[in-house]
Amino acid sequence: MTIEPIRAAALGDVPHGFLGRRGGVSTGVTAGLNVGLGSADDPEKVRINRRLAADAVSPGSALVTVHQIHSPDVVFAAGAWPDDARPHADAIVTDRPGLVLGILTADCAPLLFADTAAGIIGAAHAGWKGAIGGVVEATVAEMERRGADRSRIAAAVGPCIARRSYEVDEGFLRRFAEADPENERLFGLGKEGGYQFDLEGYVVSRLAAAGLGRIEALGQDTYSQPDLFYSYRRSTHRDEPTYGRQISLVALPG
Repeated sequence: MTIEPIRAAALGDVPHGFLGRRGGVSTGVTAGLNVGLGSADDPEKVRINRRLAADAVSPGSALVTVHQIHSPDVVFAAGAWPDDARPHADAIVTDRPGLVLGILTADCAPLLFADTAAGIIGAAHAGWKGAIGGVVEATVAEMERRGADRSRIAAAVGPCIARRSYEVDEGFLRRFAEADPENERLFGLGKEGGYQFDLEGYVVSRLAAAGLGRIEALGQDTYSQPDLFYSYRRSTHRDEPTYGRQISLVALPG
């Protein structure tokens, strides 16, 4: 099956794409384009999928990913590093052509950034912990430190778990309300006293507060589209032994 990256108009001609599970060589519960090195998948198939994914967006570029830890930590990529030496972080920034930055997700929000005038790009993994912890702001700050201007930075939020699929408890809501009472608008009533959290909306609000020039949210729900995307929560609800990860990629024009 052909790999078909989802593109964001906000990023224009910058080589990028939000990839799902279609394409690739994995089989079983991780069938498709599983790029998760931490999944219980055949490591060789994962490596093949990672190369296929990178070439679908920026042929020949070196893939750069990090060991994601749900943090606000950002690293600058001056070059590629081996998969077994990935730094622990949740965002990557570069100004180097020949690299394609990749963020892995399975319900969390992938974010891609670009300031084309400055030649600076970024990619970030924003689960609820990283988002409330400041990964958006940290990524923008690192891009500016390298020469970007936030008024020129375009950002896109890729496929992630949608509010209708993301049930949380009252303690979760309180954590966000205490951080900022305005966050309560991102919660709807769920079943049996629970709430439904709008992760995508929350990330967009953080991007807007950071003063970015252009923001686009794709509105794709990972949980409810099993043919298109991997989902940690869906796999947990199905009691599956492992789950796949999709990748979102951005590169500088060659």
